[in-house]
Amino acid sequence: MTSFPAQARRVRDSALSPQRRLYALRECTLHCAPYGFRATWHHLVVAARIPSRLTDDPDALVRAADELQRTRDVVLHRAQEYAALRHREKAAGRRTPRTPPPWNSWGWSGIAYCPDPEHHPTGPLVTVVRAVFHRYDAGVDVDRHCLACGTERCRPGRACPTCGVHPDGPAARWRASRIEERWQRAWRRELDDRPTPLGP
Repeated sequence: MTSFPAQARRVRDSALSPQRRLYALRECTLHCAPYGFRATWHHLVVAARIPSRLTDDPDALVRAADELQRTRDVVLHRAQEYAALRHREKAAGRRTPRTPPPWNSWGWSGIAYCPDPEHHPTGPLVTVVRAVFHRYDAGVDVDRHCLACGTERCRPGRACPTCGVHPDGPAARWRASRIEERWQRAWRRELDDRPTPLGP
């Protein structure tokens, strides 16, 4: 798997076929998936209005890549700050971090993980990620409130009923009927009732 910047360049390369650009977007999503891969992919398809027939709107792929890029920039900055903090802590003799931060996972998929790929926050990714960081920094109790939307949890250990984010991250267990069928529809971009597309 190549780097996010290399794949993002392929998404934006109009000389490539739309299908190759779509696969490059998939690789970008594997590198930066705040809701987990499937829910992040579903969000991008809906928010950027990626059509089933890619030639109808190839710029939709660029809109999706731009949204991922803005989110990645925010998370990368936080990850670099955290790495510097851990370096200082280790130098002072603290080998184990107090609490692993929500962005410290492969693909950053633990930031606002949504086990149901069709139930995730509806705002821009970067807005949701910043909200998670803000509430995390403020010491919000993840067992009592959702870090993504702030909703009070009536049932600790369950996905947020408002935005679908699960406090257990990728370790969350979730079952739904016809999950594979629903995922295949999302992968083929066969979705209805899409909101207004993201800006340029």
